[in-house]
Amino acid sequence: MLADILITILLIASTFYMTIVLLRFLLQLARADFYNPISQFVVKATNPLLRPLRKVIPGWGGIDGAALVLAIVIQAIAFLLILVAMNSGIPSINPITLLVWAALNVLDLVVKIYFWSVIAVVIVSWIAPSSHHPAIQLVAQITEPVMRPVRNVIPSMGGLDLSPIVVFLILNVISVVINHLKIGAGMGALAGM
Repeated sequence: MLADILITILLIASTFYMTIVLLRFLLQLARADFYNPISQFVVKATNPLLRPLRKVIPGWGGIDGAALVLAIVIQAIAFLLILVAMNSGIPSINPITLLVWAALNVLDLVVKIYFWSVIAVVIVSWIAPSSHHPAIQLVAQITEPVMRPVRNVIPSMGGLDLSPIVVFLILNVISVVINHLKIGAGMGALAGM
């Protein structure tokens, strides 16, 4: 019972912080408004770990490599601690395998962030289309890089934007591929995390 509680706490805490780190990555990727109060929270929450890491891992053309590496390292440590809790001791696992598992889980989390962000944008467009709330503006900015290419291919039809449906389809296909990769990588019980 104690191991289950520890695993639950590890999953929640690591996923929460990884989500914040990945939001920073996605905000930079989307060139979102960093003066937004939510962006400021994300920056303050991630700076203590990202600043030293940025001295070693530079960014590449607007892509924050340090944030990606930090998310993967956090996930790898969380997986290692979960395996320790499950096995009541240090497991004998290849560090490369652990990093592959972590990278796949981070990629899966990015897909989930986009999926839920697109849902939020669609719902807000129905409920409060002209809202200027900082969270709504930020979510719209995050989803724009994945929505824009689809909108360029599928234009609005009489005021009806079908691009979210196509984006949902693409994100679901990517999610299925990631889940198969997780199983192929031998994640087993960790594949659902």
